[in-house]
Amino acid sequence: MDQSSITPNTSNQQLVINGDNDSATALLHEKQARRRDNLSDVSFIEYMTVGVLCFVNLINYMDRFTLAGVLGDVKKEFAIRDDEAGFLQTVFVIAYMVFAPIFGYMGDRFSRRTIMAFGVALWCITTFIGSFITNFYLFAFFRGLVGIGEASYSTIAPTIISDLFVGNVRSKMLAFFYFAIPVGSGFGYIVGSVAGAAAGNWRWGLRVTPFLGVVAVGLIVWVMQNPERGQAEESRMKPTSYVDDLKALMRNPSFMLSTLAFTCVAFVTGALAWWGPQFIFLGLSMQPNVDITIERVSLVFGALTMASGLVGVPLGAWLGAWLVRRWGRAHAVICGTGLLLSAPALAGALLLTESYFYSPFALMFIGELALNLNWAIVADMSLYVVIPPRRSTAEAFQILISHMFGDAGSPYLVGVISESLKKSLSPLPFEAPSQIVQFKALQYALFVTCFVEVIGGIFFLITAIYIVRDKQKVDRAIAEAEAQSAEPSHSNAQEDIIDGE
Repeated sequence: MDQSSITPNTSNQQLVINGDNDSATALLHEKQARRRDNLSDVSFIEYMTVGVLCFVNLINYMDRFTLAGVLGDVKKEFAIRDDEAGFLQTVFVIAYMVFAPIFGYMGDRFSRRTIMAFGVALWCITTFIGSFITNFYLFAFFRGLVGIGEASYSTIAPTIISDLFVGNVRSKMLAFFYFAIPVGSGFGYIVGSVAGAAAGNWRWGLRVTPFLGVVAVGLIVWVMQNPERGQAEESRMKPTSYVDDLKALMRNPSFMLSTLAFTCVAFVTGALAWWGPQFIFLGLSMQPNVDITIERVSLVFGALTMASGLVGVPLGAWLGAWLVRRWGRAHAVICGTGLLLSAPALAGALLLTESYFYSPFALMFIGELALNLNWAIVADMSLYVVIPPRRSTAEAFQILISHMFGDAGSPYLVGVISESLKKSLSPLPFEAPSQIVQFKALQYALFVTCFVEVIGGIFFLITAIYIVRDKQKVDRAIAEAEAQSAEPSHSNAQEDIIDGE
């Protein structure tokens, strides 16, 4: 459709339809800035809503990585190998990513509060029941059910923040929300190792988060605000069909490229989170005069993960907010640079674990800090290059792709590579591999993560080419829909514009 053929009644609409992207964007941003320019404009209930979302995200990731903190004990009890241990996380992530599009579709059309409360209740119940199961395959099945519950929350929660805030305030609130990911992951290692060691049974580590989840369900139902879709931007856009949503997302280069880049992030974080404590324990325990347990390594690894998140996520958000005002491509460049800096730091940690005690932890912290720069920024980019009634679907699509090709397979892939290398590295193939063979096999397998980080960094830098243009398209579409809301005769204009996203 030729947009210049439309004859609007208002001057603002004329600016939009004539294709004056800069003017439309400026008008929209000026209006949003007056409404939500700083944190002092945020109401108490909105702060409470973000606090509830952050709390649930925190225990969400605690639950996800509690098992990784006691992986050595899990392997012993079930008598499983590295590939089967990695399979536990793969089952969880496969269920998580398969059900994400379903919850994404529902999140754009039905009550988000109801969906989230159901999902959190589901993963609490299945985690608790699973902690009593002694059969490995049934235990893996219940880990998959946990993934279904977590998919309902992770898909929808960021869109609630996007519907409450715009601009700089949205970026800060998303940073606060995603700040809970590394911190919650770190707590997962700590809770798993400490609770398991205190009770003398690793299963008690899995029984902590379900009780916190009961509190979370109550907060979602009675405290959390459930805004209208597009409320913060005063968007009057209506949902389009699911097929149209997917077509528009696939034609959106910024969204697709950042999704591919985030897939690399998910691959790396999934592999490191699952195998990091086990690898460091193998390396340190081979050093002379070093007496260390897997529980202590998990505790230190969890503390480092938390510390890297405490520094990395706010630093990334601050850099993004400061630079994007001066350079619209800053978000994508920061994410790409973070990955390219993380790769050599993690490679150094993998190389030095066998010979040094403190250096691997220090380099792992630097690598994770650089990796954490992107969490809040990626979420912000994914939201502002997609129109409001399509954002839950976009989150679900990104979850599907990033986990399908990222952390759904990376723990298992690393385990498979490790098991294969054990056979080639062992001097006697029919004997159990020695500790040095186990360490070397896992070390070589984990080097894959460094290569994937470089690929992800390149994808983010390519995203920078398109990010400004695609954001302007969304701003123009929102302004167009608002201007034409009083013009029934032009009802087809929104469809023409948003299809061009």
